[in-house]
Amino acid sequence: MDKIRSVKICRFLLLLSWCLLVCSVKRTFAGDGHFLPRIPEHARVVVVHDAHAVAAFNPQADRIEPMVVRGLVNLTGKSTAAEAWLSLISTQDIVGLKVFSSAGALAGTRPAVVAAVIQTLLSSGLPGNQIIVWDKYRSDLRLPDVVDLAKRYGVQLAGSADHGYDEDISYSNPILGKLAWGDHEFGRKGEGVARRSFVSKLVTQKMTKIVNVTPLLNHNLAGVSGNLYGLALGSVDNALRFETSTERLATAIPEIYALPELGDRVVLNIVDALICQYQGEERTYSHYSSVLGQLRFSKDPVALDVLSIQELNRQRQRAQIPGVTTNLMIYTNASLLEIGISDPRKIDILTVP
Repeated sequence: MDKIRSVKICRFLLLLSWCLLVCSVKRTFAGDGHFLPRIPEHARVVVVHDAHAVAAFNPQADRIEPMVVRGLVNLTGKSTAAEAWLSLISTQDIVGLKVFSSAGALAGTRPAVVAAVIQTLLSSGLPGNQIIVWDKYRSDLRLPDVVDLAKRYGVQLAGSADHGYDEDISYSNPILGKLAWGDHEFGRKGEGVARRSFVSKLVTQKMTKIVNVTPLLNHNLAGVSGNLYGLALGSVDNALRFETSTERLATAIPEIYALPELGDRVVLNIVDALICQYQGEERTYSHYSSVLGQLRFSKDPVALDVLSIQELNRQRQRAQIPGVTTNLMIYTNASLLEIGISDPRKIDILTVP
């Protein structure tokens, strides 16, 4: 009897140990046969500041590349920008630089910042033809400065909507969309049609790594046209159904971003905070803008977006503009899905001059 009791106790202890081990890992399947570890309890953000990076609302290219270098080395702990990049990517990767370009060169992601990121990637040994600057529509990238940098560095320009959508990878939501020409299921009939948003083939079949480069630009429903909003809705079709309310965005954006084929490819997020536009969304309003002279770096997209919303509110207060009540459920839900940290008290900020 004592022997049987001892065996039962041993089995119980083994079962208890297994349960504790399972509880210590994230219960989201990584897609490669493994479970991903939990996100860190704190997010790390590096803010690089240069008071001379912007002159008369024009970014100064010679000041911006050194800012990118300082951000990379301070975030990764490496000695050079090349070493920093090689800790995030390999020279065999196809790296997509996701920009937010529909707002134009002044309010959207600034071409000078994109050029600086490209230059540092090239210094790591990544060939120019393995770099894709992309947004939802390629037509938004037809700015002279963007076309020029593509020719100068030999990089590709692409639009996710122009590459078609992957039949096998989609996001399902009960909200029924009104399909438009170009959406994957446009013209189809039947049950379930218009309830899925398909991921672009540009993301699923062309790129192996993604770097978010987003502006510090307000969005009336999402709070900021930031890392989560820009990448999630810029990568799928049938997305207009979510943009009618904050509640719909709060569910859809984190869940789309959490798709392994999308969020798992992101290695770095950079906020172009050279200029902060706190009113106007995709229209350029210099009188609703403040020059900050900052670039912000983090592996955590949620933390950066939360800090951006705080900054937008701070600039509104300084301008004595009525405050905006931002529904933070997008970012709270993103934390619940373990995409990143939404609690400002758990965001560690390093400011680098």
